Amino acid sequence: MAEPSEWQSRIEGEWHGRPSLFDATGAWQGFEDIRRSSVFEDGATTYYMDGGLEGGGPLAGRFRLGAPFAFGVVDSDSDRVYTGPDFHGTGQPYGGFVDAHYYGPGWQVDLNTWNHVLPDGETQVYSSTLYQGWAVVGCFNGVYKRTADYDTDAGTRETIDRHLADETRNGPVPFILPTKQRGAYSGTCELWGADQKPAGEVGVSVELEPIDLLRTRRHVTWTGALDRSYTVEARRDGFRSFFEGPDAWGNSLAFGRADYPSVHFTDVWKLKGREFMIDAKPGMSAGETLAVVYELFRGGVLNSVLHGVLTWEAA
Repeated sequence: MAEPSEWQSRIEGEWHGRPSLFDATGAWQGFEDIRRSSVFEDGATTYYMDGGLEGGGPLAGRFRLGAPFAFGVVDSDSDRVYTGPDFHGTGQPYGGFVDAHYYGPGWQVDLNTWNHVLPDGETQVYSSTLYQGWAVVGCFNGVYKRTADYDTDAGTRETIDRHLADETRNGPVPFILPTKQRGAYSGTCELWGADQKPAGEVGVSVELEPIDLLRTRRHVTWTGALDRSYTVEARRDGFRSFFEGPDAWGNSLAFGRADYPSVHFTDVWKLKGREFMIDAKPGMSAGETLAVVYELFRGGVLNSVLHGVLTWEAA
């Protein structure tokens, strides 16, 4: 490939983050300080990741490394192939979102990584769910910011220092939605087909009707290129949530600020998603900005991907 792909152009530059590490139950374990970049040169793409784990609890030994990551990528806007030596697998972009499945020999885990570049082009919401076979063993997630002049501009370094301080403070905060205030998270999201082609825009509204401190009735509406409305009674139990009808059934597990729902509708459709409260902070409150990705399946076959940013408005 003589020119970089559209996805490669979206992620050029250096990205700075401090993703948190959680164990399989959702309990916070530590941080991973990361500077990562991808370089397209002479028709080839190489990814670089440098940093190190701070803390980690029982997972610290598994995720301790003695050298930075580097791995080749067959660049494409359809199937991006990771050619090793540090990661082997593939990723598929859907506009500003990529869904990647690959294996990391150094960490000895199978990874499902979701990277969502937000509409500002400078913010990336990241998570890697970590597997031993089919069993989840942990999760990394966090928010990255892009720079082009970190090593040469003091102002840029100050901005990134503030961002990393925020990630240090906010990364362990458990996901929660408002428990007393009625209102809705809403916004316009992009819909992409399983063929990785744009399929239009969808207005998304997640209206909350709190019942008590642990139960909320959620009225979800999609309009536009995708039309569906459904209501579920959501019950929260620590990091776990349960969606108990009448229009859909399922559950979720939160790793820090991100909740990962699996929802089955009463027809042939189901949803696998991530809802990331990017402005969550410590304290007795919920954030107001929700970055969402939903993969929609007809039976067991991926049909489409919906992603965007929702903002809170109290009723």
